[in-house]
Amino acid sequence: MAKYLERDKKYLWHPFTQMKDWMGAPQVVIAEGRGEILTDVAGKKYIDGVSSLWCNVHGHRNKKIDAAVKRQIDAIAHSTMLGLTHVKAIELAERLIGIAPRGLTRVFYSDSGAESTEIALKMAFQYWQHRGGEHVKKTRFVALTNAYHGDTIGAVSVGGIDLFHSIFRPLLFSAYFAPAPYCYRCPLGKDRATCKRECLKELEELLEAHAAEIAAMIIEPLVQGAGGMIMAPRGYLAEVRRLCTKYNVLMIADEVAMGFGRTGRMFACEHEGVAPDFLCLAKGITGGYLPLAATLATEEVFDRFLGAPGDHKTFFHGHTYTGNPLACAAALAGLDVFEEEKVLENLQPKIARLSGHLERFRGLDNVGDARQCGMVGAIELVADRESGERFPEEKQVGVGVCLEARRRGLLIRPLGDTIVIFPPLCISNENLDKMMNIIYDSVCEVCGD
Repeated sequence: MAKYLERDKKYLWHPFTQMKDWMGAPQVVIAEGRGEILTDVAGKKYIDGVSSLWCNVHGHRNKKIDAAVKRQIDAIAHSTMLGLTHVKAIELAERLIGIAPRGLTRVFYSDSGAESTEIALKMAFQYWQHRGGEHVKKTRFVALTNAYHGDTIGAVSVGGIDLFHSIFRPLLFSAYFAPAPYCYRCPLGKDRATCKRECLKELEELLEAHAAEIAAMIIEPLVQGAGGMIMAPRGYLAEVRRLCTKYNVLMIADEVAMGFGRTGRMFACEHEGVAPDFLCLAKGITGGYLPLAATLATEEVFDRFLGAPGDHKTFFHGHTYTGNPLACAAALAGLDVFEEEKVLENLQPKIARLSGHLERFRGLDNVGDARQCGMVGAIELVADRESGERFPEEKQVGVGVCLEARRRGLLIRPLGDTIVIFPPLCISNENLDKMMNIIYDSVCEVCGD
């Protein structure tokens, strides 16, 4: 372990990591994985409670996905999609359109979630430019506070997390922000038991006032991930769709984190029958095997980009590894696993099991809120449950809980003092129970409950 860490700390710069802390603390070096279990170079085993950053779906070393990638290597590892096409990209696009919300008919590939949202923003902007006339004024975007859509410049421009995004403000374009449906900490000071969804009223006022200049609204359906696993009340998403339609604003659904079964359905939009104009996918698309993303669009959007070369309507955007055959092969195999193993149907008892575990946390003095959407859970730790007062930032309570969980054989990451529960969908009942018991014991140990 020591020989690897010495070289890591000498050469690497880790994402979303304060490197001064990293270099002064013991770390885990992963050597292999199987199912929901990761093993470090010293042989210690851990439950992968964060799905290797929200992307692993069917487990590590899934036999069907392994075999598909190996077969593809024997055919071709990569071929450009600029001026060419290939079998796996075609097959995967057809499969994605077959399971996507109604009206989505076109697939544009890229490499990461940030790129998929960046592409949707650019497509939405260019769509209105091609519409011409008064539509060329539609150049602005609406997002929600606490939103996270990736780390590229456009994605950061519609990000609403100051901790991550404020340092880059001089580089960004200006966007409108509506209040997030954060019912535990309502930005409008309402009580969730009596609230009449005033946050939606503010959104409508914003759209009504600026409809002539708004190209699109971007939203994480049902759950705002990096904002703290903030879960919208039932009906909120459907109302957002209604308002976008009413004010002639395109709707971008960012399902990078919540797509591919995470909420209990293939896509979060399905829970409220919502059909967006764009659907952004990544993370779980390959089962957590290889980088791949897709931006799905409607035929109406696609048609606006058709024209003669001299019309300059081409969407001038692309990446070297767009539609990589290895990644597409992994994605196709992952979709086969969903079908053949009836993953979504078999997930429902696990969702209920997770719900039962979360109920136990609600009795702890330092748990302000324990929330769930499908196989996503969040435990928000507070200094005082009655008032919701936060712990001082310097106490790093969430980090402390995750380090204690690591000591007990579970790898998770906090969002501030919110403990995120995000295991692979394939997790066994035994390890789901073990994971939740470790988190419970770790919260009690660190918070003194």
